[in-house]
Amino acid sequence: MPIIQTQGLCKRYQTAMRVDHLNLCVPEGSVYGFLGPNGAGKSTTLKMILGLVHPTEGTIQVMGRAMNAKNRLDILRKVGSLIESPSAYGHLTGEENLRIVQTLRGVPEKDIGEVLQIVRLYEQRNKRVAHYSLGMKQRLGLACALLGYPKLLILDEPTNGLDPAGIQEMRELICSLPERLGMTVVVSSHLLSEIDQMADHVGIISEGKLVYQDTLSALHEKSRHNLALRTTDNAAAQAVLAGQNVQSETEGAYLILPMLCDEAVLDIAQMLSAHHLHILRLEERQTSLEDIFLALTGKAVSL
Repeated sequence: MPIIQTQGLCKRYQTAMRVDHLNLCVPEGSVYGFLGPNGAGKSTTLKMILGLVHPTEGTIQVMGRAMNAKNRLDILRKVGSLIESPSAYGHLTGEENLRIVQTLRGVPEKDIGEVLQIVRLYEQRNKRVAHYSLGMKQRLGLACALLGYPKLLILDEPTNGLDPAGIQEMRELICSLPERLGMTVVVSSHLLSEIDQMADHVGIISEGKLVYQDTLSALHEKSRHNLALRTTDNAAAQAVLAGQNVQSETEGAYLILPMLCDEAVLDIAQMLSAHHLHILRLEERQTSLEDIFLALTGKAVSL
């Protein structure tokens, strides 16, 4: 059973449809990457899943239960979240901030030290949060979300504003959670490179609509390899190739061929030479994940 499932989920603000009939399916135990350009509707969707925003239409199930006014508090006891920027009391230490959350959530006090160890803030637990770096504040927000060891963790753009070292650290933490603590993690981002290195399942949203949902490996399989060939006479070369049942398409100054083994490439070169056609350039090309993202969303991907 999926840990999150939405059916026909919509959110309209006046005349603007921000989330448009979204059917999410998040497998339990996965790191689910929720990917899309800025303004695509990611944060709005996550807020609806958490019951922070009321849907205009559609249904949400979390851990097999409907997310509604009756069930919301029971469900949220098993959910941790970090939506947008983490907030904390700057005049208090990291440990004191966690103690407040621990008291409010009614979780064991021992969790405080444990989650500080998990997010690697134990040595800075007595330091005032006002003196934390941005990366430390992000990790403190993650520590708050981890208190009570929820079954489901929802993180909205958790690497925003971090330097490369901070991004790497956050990525490693997120990737370790399903195996280490048995959690399912939903992480949103507009950074394709981040989702590519963290997630095993991915949903891509564009202008409020889900345009792709599957495993990350299935998305990689869409990345095609081709050969690009330029000759002294492409039209004549294409006719020769067609006579040997080698399919090709014209793309600018090149003929695009399917990937072929070395022996087949050698045969083509010899065949073209026999027809007094010479190869000027031959190169391998691959449709990148960025190209796939652009084709799905119509917008350039952030790297």
